[in-house]
Amino acid sequence: MEFNAIDTLWIIMAAILVFFMQAGFGMVEAGLVRTKNTANVLMKNVLDFCFAVLAYFIFGYAIMYGSEGAFAGTSGWFMMGITESPVEGVPVEAFWFFQAVFAGAAATIVAGAVAERMKFVAYLAYSFVISAVIYPVVGHWVWGGGWLADLNFHDFAGSTVVHAVGGVAALMGAIRLGPRIGRFNKDGSPNVISGHNLPLVMLGVFILWFGWFGFNAGSTLGFGDPVSVSRIIMNTALAPSTGAIFAMAIAWIKYGKPDLSLALNGALAGLVGITAPCAVVGGVDALIIGAVAGILVIYGNIWLNAWRVDDPVGAVPVHAINGIWGTLAVGLFGKASLGAPLDGLFYGGGFEQLGIQALGTTASLLFVAVTMWIVFKVIDMIIGMRVSRETELRGLDLDEHGQESYSGFQIFTTE
Repeated sequence: MEFNAIDTLWIIMAAILVFFMQAGFGMVEAGLVRTKNTANVLMKNVLDFCFAVLAYFIFGYAIMYGSEGAFAGTSGWFMMGITESPVEGVPVEAFWFFQAVFAGAAATIVAGAVAERMKFVAYLAYSFVISAVIYPVVGHWVWGGGWLADLNFHDFAGSTVVHAVGGVAALMGAIRLGPRIGRFNKDGSPNVISGHNLPLVMLGVFILWFGWFGFNAGSTLGFGDPVSVSRIIMNTALAPSTGAIFAMAIAWIKYGKPDLSLALNGALAGLVGITAPCAVVGGVDALIIGAVAGILVIYGNIWLNAWRVDDPVGAVPVHAINGIWGTLAVGLFGKASLGAPLDGLFYGGGFEQLGIQALGTTASLLFVAVTMWIVFKVIDMIIGMRVSRETELRGLDLDEHGQESYSGFQIFTTE
């Protein structure tokens, strides 16, 4: 078999960019928690990637790409017997690496939503399960020849497969754990628990944005169509820009000040929103998709507060809500001339593709919600999910890891 060096290099370099996004997730989450929990959330970001890669090697790839059954693959455990990549001219090891870093991205989304109160060992157990089974099943349905692929469900780079899967898992974890001490008053009104380092958050967002060019453009799985790659790059620059602008504007109107953390989450929301349609929409469409994402992330936070769901970093509004939005956007703005299965509603295609998109994301996320609720329930029964009140007040850095992130600084452990 002859290999295409350009396509192989493209996939490997894109995968390295996605791998670097792990540092971005870590910086965002570390900056948005309190000093006493920084090492804990960083440790979770390191180890969830390690467990994700291990789980995806042993089980995940086989379930996702091992065969073309409707529900899941059934061959290739430990990558045994897998000699060919689904992408012609690309070694299977390069394709595996690209898919493995996506699995790691899906797993790490949850860390922020369960921050400051989830046991480290419980988080490790979750990380292995989602990467070994739950993410690969949805991935098989969409990208591995499963039943959604047969329906022409379109999720180019993973608004549903990666981001909404991780976001719904995050929602299940946050609900199962309950809010942090002091997050809500008895009447249900929320209290702000501020993170400790906004410069770190800004750095993390730009690392994520940088890596997202590989996330989206790398999903072409080759460099044979430079026009498509260039369009994806353009859209990946446009959507987060309007996402940040509109999130800032809505926050400014509602709260009287332009909030940095909300604007940064608006940029991430725009990135998530453009992930599914990035290859099949034009620049103006990308601007609109990003703007809607920026609005949704603000109101998503308001909705979570109304339901008393504590999400310290906004993972659910960014990834779950905007993962759904990005998937539906294919059915609204997609163009068959650019590679969409059908024209979207706004381009004369009617409701057919929109209906397929709605069915696919609903089925996928119902599967994730049910299975992750069961997983968290079992973990809670066996080893417990939440740290003690004393540990939460002292901080997870000291009690779970025996170390401080900021040695020599005064750390308040009662708030």
